[in-house]
Amino acid sequence: MTIIVFGGDGFCGWPTSLHLSNDGHDVVIADNLSRRRWDVELGVASLTPIATVEERLAAWEGVSGRCIEFAEVDMLDADSVAELIDRHRPDAVVHYAEQSSAPYSMIDREHAVFTQTNNVVGTLNLLFVLAEVAPTCHLVKLGTIGEYGTPNIDIEEGFIEVEHNGRRDVLPFPKQPGSFYHLSKVHDSHNLAFGARVYNLPVTDLNQGVVYGNATRETALDPRLVNRFDYDAIFGTVLNRFCVEAVAGHALTVYGNGGQTRGFINIRDTIRCVQLAIDHPAEQGDFRVFNQFTEQHSVIGLARLVQRAAASLGLETRIEHVDNPRVEAETHYYRASNESLLALGLEPHRLTETEIRSLLCSALEWRDRIAPDTLVPRVTWRRPAQRLAAT
Repeated sequence: MTIIVFGGDGFCGWPTSLHLSNDGHDVVIADNLSRRRWDVELGVASLTPIATVEERLAAWEGVSGRCIEFAEVDMLDADSVAELIDRHRPDAVVHYAEQSSAPYSMIDREHAVFTQTNNVVGTLNLLFVLAEVAPTCHLVKLGTIGEYGTPNIDIEEGFIEVEHNGRRDVLPFPKQPGSFYHLSKVHDSHNLAFGARVYNLPVTDLNQGVVYGNATRETALDPRLVNRFDYDAIFGTVLNRFCVEAVAGHALTVYGNGGQTRGFINIRDTIRCVQLAIDHPAEQGDFRVFNQFTEQHSVIGLARLVQRAAASLGLETRIEHVDNPRVEAETHYYRASNESLLALGLEPHRLTETEIRSLLCSALEWRDRIAPDTLVPRVTWRRPAQRLAAT
């Protein structure tokens, strides 16, 4: 197939692009490189040094013999998106190109507005371009399981059967997003469902859990192919942050009581899920939702797992509970369905002590690049910041 990966230079997009290329597809990466600029804005950096796009693509061609085309495209520029789609006429489009950090979206009005404008308008532009130029192209869009929040009922995959006043219907599952970022994903889902219905487009919405790990089979082939390892309090994920804190001799900082429970997925399973969605495309006019996670963990449970794995490497750690900068339930019911991707053949990688030791070893390898001050939360949900200290 010909596949365009929007946001293909990012944490999920880069290994996905390599995996699809390695699988024999003709891959085009479309990206405006904004993720790199946000690092500069915030004064943070990936723990692993990231090569330029040109270096990455040259390295991939060198080790694989396959070429990935790169197009610097901003999804807010609908004409550029249309030109790219029209030129390549892709069989599938994978859409990662969004601002993906909840804390970033909660910094202040400017960052909230940017997040919603960038994410919602970019997705709308792509939706209209596909309807006009490539209506049979399968759109695979990365959503988030955070759209659902933490309801006191089981979370279904996108839809729920409801009985009310003696009548029954299948309706979109209620959304209770926890940040302006998560809200942008809710708007995306509504727009995509509407677009699929009225323009007869095939759309798959992947509501992904928290991703851990950074290495895949393809990124391990050359040092220039290495993926991001974000650990800071704005773009870092909780497991990465705990591993870096353990290596830095910092307490494992648990927000609140640590009972917050979420779905998690290994980066290797992320790219496999995208591949499965492409290999089993949605029908024309079908908007389908897959919950893309493989297991559930609480924050305090993760901290204890990291503490045990660190001890096996001779690292002494302690767990410290800190004030929660977010507005969220810290004790709640959480049980989500993830049957669809398993039914398509997903064989999950589980979060084992070996997996955590691998993350710890990566952190040890690059410990000289750790910036301890970036581990401390600088954004609070309860009041917008006037200005971040690092900006």
